[in-house]
Amino acid sequence: MANWVKLDNVDHAELTVARRHGAAFGDAVNQVLVFPTEFEQIQREYPILFRRDDQARFYAVALLGLDLDENLFLAESGWTSRYVPAVQQRGPFSADPAGGAPLIDFDDPRVGVEDGEPLFLPHGGSAPYLQHVTAVTEAIRHGSASIAPFFAALDELGLLRARTLDIQLGDGTSYTVPEVFTLDEERLADLPDAALVRLHRSGLLRAATMAAASLANVARLIELKNARVG
Repeated sequence: MANWVKLDNVDHAELTVARRHGAAFGDAVNQVLVFPTEFEQIQREYPILFRRDDQARFYAVALLGLDLDENLFLAESGWTSRYVPAVQQRGPFSADPAGGAPLIDFDDPRVGVEDGEPLFLPHGGSAPYLQHVTAVTEAIRHGSASIAPFFAALDELGLLRARTLDIQLGDGTSYTVPEVFTLDEERLADLPDAALVRLHRSGLLRAATMAAASLANVARLIELKNARVG
């Protein structure tokens, strides 16, 4: 269980945190939550799929692997992709719902290590790493708030299409990713002009089309998997 503590430059003046990624830190996952606010970066690297939880709420994930706990973008040295999803970027930090400085999980093994990076400067200001994680945790907070309106707009217009993603490797091995949703591009093309303009002006159309375009990254995922299985 996490041990969250609010950071401050007095009690934690000399605290260091290692910027490490790996299976031990929760990076060995085959999908990760992503936000509409980061789709522009995500769609350059990963396929974006929509899913629905047990309360019928939609959310988006980046597909990272095909087997359980498989992240094809993770090596011993860390992530190999150019952009790491915000949820994984944050490390042992989280936004404080009350605002202000981030929270830090003191039970995380990256916290307090000798070879870690400082969080505060000698005079008390935020060090570059803390500035980075503060920006990331704020991005997650804003991203979380963007999920409901994004999917509500698409669902209202009937633009979410249920499907099963079928993937085949070079050696003939097949994978099935069930119970996912993608943008219904045919229905999008048939939308009345007024609805299309409304989507465009809200910025939701751009996010939706980027998610649709990201499915081309399934080919990259297959390349990585083929290379791994030899």
